Amino acid sequence: MFSHFSRHEKPIVLHVRVMAGPGGGPEKTILRSPRGLQPYGYRGVCVYLHPPGDAGFLELRQKAALLDAPLVGIPDRGPWDFRVLGAGYRVCRRLRPAIWQGHDYKTNFLGLLVSRVWPVRLVSMVHGWTVEGRRIRLYYRLDRLWLRFYERVICVSEDLRAECIRWGVRPERSVVIENAVDLSEYQRRLPPEEAKRRLGLEPSALVVGNVGRLSPEKGLAKLIEAIAQLHQEAVPVELLLVGDGPQRQQLHHLANQRGITDRVHLVGYQTDPRPWYEAMDLFVSNSIREGLPNVLLEAMALEVPVLATRIAGVTRLIEPEQNGLLIEPGDQAGLTAAMRRMLADPELRGRLALAGRKTVETRYSFQARMAKVAAVYDELLSRNKYPPSAHCGRGLE
Repeated sequence: MFSHFSRHEKPIVLHVRVMAGPGGGPEKTILRSPRGLQPYGYRGVCVYLHPPGDAGFLELRQKAALLDAPLVGIPDRGPWDFRVLGAGYRVCRRLRPAIWQGHDYKTNFLGLLVSRVWPVRLVSMVHGWTVEGRRIRLYYRLDRLWLRFYERVICVSEDLRAECIRWGVRPERSVVIENAVDLSEYQRRLPPEEAKRRLGLEPSALVVGNVGRLSPEKGLAKLIEAIAQLHQEAVPVELLLVGDGPQRQQLHHLANQRGITDRVHLVGYQTDPRPWYEAMDLFVSNSIREGLPNVLLEAMALEVPVLATRIAGVTRLIEPEQNGLLIEPGDQAGLTAAMRRMLADPELRGRLALAGRKTVETRYSFQARMAKVAAVYDELLSRNKYPPSAHCGRGLE
């Protein structure tokens, strides 16, 4: 039933994830993975479980086409829709993958079930457990239990690896591979003043920004409070919040309460956030829970100085006073003081911005990341045997 891998064949890797809407940070990695794996002899296919008729999936398909990422959609009607199991098996039977890489609690569980009837090797990418809610916390707890049965668990930060080990993942099966960005894609093209002008912002204003999901764990309410305090001090500062999420109305209401609705711009989800990054004088990540945010890497790659909370993988990325500044999570006074300092010192911002770009160039390039991921696959596949035709995909229907 099994045979050794031929070096002339290309193993297929399925990147499987649940998504509703246009997706988030993990999509920046997942959709770029097929192209990134090609130089290392792998063929990647993205498989997304999505609500039937979801407009966000149509947008995801457009992104995938731009990135040359093969994309398969599986309709998913909720947590108890067991039809996705049969659909997952049919995808495996058609594409004959060597590796199933799950990206969340449901696709990790689905991989365990599918592997009972189709011999795939199991790899999981752990991005973090950040979203709140009783049901979500239950799913996260189950996910941590399922991960112990995975052959390889790739974590985006050391703290996530430590948590996986606490939950029973064997240390030799877990590895840290941090997030990364495509440096050719994330390269500054406009100075901040021109970028502001093109977006209809006042070129002389000091613009603080954040990109991502508008949800409580991002600490955005405290960021608005800091903007309100600086406004009272006559600092000409404005806030750009690029993204959407469950806290949008609450944040708008808070800005209205503080009398700064004209200073807080909730611009919604943007397919391409790069022009918004380029308009920022300072990027602030005030999260209280996070792995290693892609948005921090993107801001640094685009030469935007960064201020972030001292959490998880961020402490490996940011060296205080060298390539950014760090504050303690939840520290309102510390947040406001650090913002005040950075906005008042253009020389500091310029120095940190250049150092941030250099950090990403030397340690967080997407090409280097994919080489590490491919090495995990190489080690896994060369150690054991797997299906004789597991690498001869029949094409996407």
